[in-house]
Amino acid sequence: MSHPPTDPLAEAFFRWLEVERNVSPRTLVNYRHALALFRRGVPEPGWRELTSDDFRRYLFACGKRDMARPTIRLHFAALRTFYKFLNQRHGLRDNPLSAVQLPKLDRKLPVFLTATQIEELLSAPLRVEKQAQAPVWMPARDAAILELFYSSGLRLAELVALDVKDVDVFSETVRVLGKGRKERVVPVGAPALEAIQRYRQAARVETGPLFLSKVRSRLTAANVWLAIQRYLRHTSIPVRISPHKLRHSFATHLLDAGADLRSVQALLGHSSLSTTQIYTHVTTERLKKAYDQAHPRA
Repeated sequence: MSHPPTDPLAEAFFRWLEVERNVSPRTLVNYRHALALFRRGVPEPGWRELTSDDFRRYLFACGKRDMARPTIRLHFAALRTFYKFLNQRHGLRDNPLSAVQLPKLDRKLPVFLTATQIEELLSAPLRVEKQAQAPVWMPARDAAILELFYSSGLRLAELVALDVKDVDVFSETVRVLGKGRKERVVPVGAPALEAIQRYRQAARVETGPLFLSKVRSRLTAANVWLAIQRYLRHTSIPVRISPHKLRHSFATHLLDAGADLRSVQALLGHSSLSTTQIYTHVTTERLKKAYDQAHPRA
């Protein structure tokens, strides 16, 4: 992905994202792309001299290119974060993006699995035939990964970054370093802890990264994606499932069972309650559907 080679403010921003905000490699690539794309469309003036009108013209140009609304909002989120960085760290007084209104999105509800579908997916690693030339402990590892995803609601980047020391069997918790290098402690259920213990014993994992690849290096996000897609092919689940949809399922099932929104926010590591509130829409929609199907005067 190309980006301006001599842009000290942008490069300082990317270092800040990586070192202080601890963003994922995917997020860093997206932010680099967003700033580079803007600079190709608006090469002059410098970052400090840009006005709200410059960004409005860029927004109009994005629309003319039929750029999807979610993509436009993603690019402008990167630009807004960049200008907040300039305000806080480089003495910029005005933010030209504060007066730019973006197109609204039709908010889609998160996709999640039912409890029955979760059970089917969690049991898949121990039902599916082992891959040729793969270590004998890999099914146990994959079972532990799926159990931990659903038990804790971790993000994919958080899960692959875990070390053995982060899992406390006695307090039944896992210590997670989330977005913005914010640390949180998340409870973990007994089935997930037992699956982790079985995997560690089978793979002889004592210290260092918790989840290992077949060459015994830290497991990557791509490895996890491929494993989940492989197991899905051996289930009756009709939808395409990502690790993030297991996080959706975790949150939705908690709220369905009566957990309060603030607690779910803390477990997910959301900085804003509004981010968590999307899951209340899911449960409300399900209640409405149940009402329409069951009430004689619905």
